[in-house]
Amino acid sequence: MAFYLNVVLSIVSVALIMIIILQSRGAGLGGLGGGGDFGGAGFHVRRGIERLLFNITIGLSATFFILALVTVILVG
Repeated sequence: MAFYLNVVLSIVSVALIMIIILQSRGAGLGGLGGGGDFGGAGFHVRRGIERLLFNITIGLSATFFILALVTVILVG
């Protein structure tokens, strides 16, 4: 059982890392057309793929946290 939990935890962690890297690469692309974020002082509405990546990040982080707790409780 511990082996399967560790495998699933590893897969979720790699997926979470990839999603976070995708978000950080897409963060600077808005400034290419002259529409900067003014130093981060304004409110930014997430739309389209940016919103999807944000929601996937939240889901994967919650899944990672729960799997880590379950692994510690069952194995530890």
